[in-house]
Amino acid sequence: MRRMLAVFASLLVFSLITPGADAAPKPGRECSTPSIDRLQQWLASGEGTTVPATGNLLVRERHGYAAKVTFLNNEWHVAVVWLGNQFEAQADLSRSAGFWLTYSATDDLYVQLRPASHWSGGDKWLTLVPSTHGKLVTKFFGFSPRKWTSLPELGTPSYSFASALPEARGLVFVGKTANRLDFRGLRIDGYRPPCL
Repeated sequence: MRRMLAVFASLLVFSLITPGADAAPKPGRECSTPSIDRLQQWLASGEGTTVPATGNLLVRERHGYAAKVTFLNNEWHVAVVWLGNQFEAQADLSRSAGFWLTYSATDDLYVQLRPASHWSGGDKWLTLVPSTHGKLVTKFFGFSPRKWTSLPELGTPSYSFASALPEARGLVFVGKTANRLDFRGLRIDGYRPPCL
């Protein structure tokens, strides 16, 4: 019985100190200007009817910031996060396992990983960001190529998903339905955005 309790205690301690894919890393120090997990550029692109229509989505929320946008109508909408906090920057995510997103959404949408060499257009690798029915959740999105696909309506990418990871310029949230979005966290495994 003592031996069984000792084994159980060892397993419990191991599980507490060993992070898994679902255990988001602790947030780092924020930038001196508004940011969420050091990401300062959360932008409404002007594509699709959104509120706000353009500009930065960051708003003060209690002790930090949130990025809030509402998609209106049944048309494609676009909200962008620049990973290096400026358009010309890019991040090498080839060794990253993925990212943790803390968000709420009233309907399903997608997130595209857009590389610098293929920034424009809708024909990008994407993965589903499921509706939370308005509840705030944290979900892990892995960078395994089998978890990313394309939509026939937007086109098939002419490059591999693996080739996009070393030159990632941004994560782009796209959706074709009315949706109320609230982003509170975006932590990328192995990547620390530079503050500007």
